[in-house]
Amino acid sequence: MTASHLSGQNFWGGNCYVHGEGYLRLPERVGSMRHDGFTDLTVTGERLDLTEELTWIAHGGREWAREVRGLAVHTVDEEAGAWTLDWSIRLTNIRDEPLLFGSPTTEGREMAGYTGLQWRGPRDFTGGGVFTPDSAPGVGAEKVMGSQGPWLAFTTEHDGTDAHSTLVFAHAPENLDGSSAIHDSHWFVRSEPIPTVAFSWAFFEEFALPPGESFGYRYRVVIADGAWDRDRAGRHLEALPW
Repeated sequence: MTASHLSGQNFWGGNCYVHGEGYLRLPERVGSMRHDGFTDLTVTGERLDLTEELTWIAHGGREWAREVRGLAVHTVDEEAGAWTLDWSIRLTNIRDEPLLFGSPTTEGREMAGYTGLQWRGPRDFTGGGVFTPDSAPGVGAEKVMGSQGPWLAFTTEHDGTDAHSTLVFAHAPENLDGSSAIHDSHWFVRSEPIPTVAFSWAFFEEFALPPGESFGYRYRVVIADGAWDRDRAGRHLEALPW
């Protein structure tokens, strides 16, 4: 969970995209996140809930944002061969000026809108199939890159065992509500050369977070055995209340 382009800083790490020049090593633009502590850890027989507080720090040491991050592991379903990870963020601007959230695409690189919560898959997910509620299984990542929707699934056949896996990435309802979400979200997804999926919150356009203001998103990832199809993924999500 991070931001690749934030008011001129790169909290993603690594090289920085500069329009017309490509990716450059610019350490003076690379920010960091400080773990401030775990404020809650609740474990029951059926789920684990964890709350972490972090501070986003620009290069040079100025504190820019406070984050409250929530993770929950639940619905371990042996019959379905699946378990669920929920991930939430509440981010507050503690600067005296707006924070501008963007992506490589907002800086000029086409279809490179990665930012926000992103999964990077292992090697044997390379070339896997991608589908949404409105597409057929295995249509290919390029067909849904930059699209919008409540969920997206990624399936693969493992090379070395006769087995498949499916990951289903889902938005909480309020993420897609224009009256509550700070900005529209789009899918950033590739199956090659690196399998990856992001809930991109600033794919095509920047958005601003004013001083003292906050925004929040909630996400869900279902990790499942087998090659699920659209109907199975949809039914499983419908049975998981938010």
